[in-house]
Amino acid sequence: MLNYKKIGEGQPLIILHGLFGSLDNWMTLAKNWSENFEVYLVDQRNHGQSLHSEEFSYPLMANDLKELMDHLNLKSAILLGHSMGGKTVMEFSMRFPEMIDKLIVVDIAPVSYEVHHYTIIEALKSVPLADVESRKEAEGYLTKYISDFGTRQFLLKNLYWEQKNRLGWRFNLEVLANKIVPISEYSIAKGQFNKETLFIAGSKSDYIVQDYFSQIKAKFPAYELEVIEGAGHWVHAEKMSEFSKVVLNFLGY
Repeated sequence: MLNYKKIGEGQPLIILHGLFGSLDNWMTLAKNWSENFEVYLVDQRNHGQSLHSEEFSYPLMANDLKELMDHLNLKSAILLGHSMGGKTVMEFSMRFPEMIDKLIVVDIAPVSYEVHHYTIIEALKSVPLADVESRKEAEGYLTKYISDFGTRQFLLKNLYWEQKNRLGWRFNLEVLANKIVPISEYSIAKGQFNKETLFIAGSKSDYIVQDYFSQIKAKFPAYELEVIEGAGHWVHAEKMSEFSKVVLNFLGY
């Protein structure tokens, strides 16, 4: 079963992180929202402290979420997902619409994408985990491929002491690298989700563009879109206060 953390009381709100992320990325926002909601932060398969598996696809991740909700006796919940997590909750909405109260999709659309992450994968593979002795040393290898400090720090949060003198990645890098093409190119299952849906985009991101609006409308006819100015793909981290207000407003707070 998926690893998760629960904080707060109220209507259930489940948060799914993006590729190379973990539930810890959302802890600050979850603590804020826990004043009004029972928040569940979830590690998706092959990420964080959840199961590592050779199998990795959106249908499987949607089923993982269904199994977790069944285990928690949650008949329905608000679902929020960023990037890969957004694709997961959209896939879930096509398969189990009755289990969703409201849907929030962060900086991703129900479309096929070209692979964006080859450089990140190359950078991660360049780190000689058997030899490096600190995060700082690991960052030196990442810097050769990734100039953005924030992206490097986001990735380095996944390093942990696998053994006393050996660092490892929390995510399953080999499987993520092998599956990056089908994961990126997958759109979502056939169907339509007719309940309230909020898409949130960063103005500096190209993951939700006007060309995708017709496909969003076809799948989510009751959708609305909020664009947060000055934010890129990690909109929730870059503009946390504005992002939180948009989410709470959509949820009636």
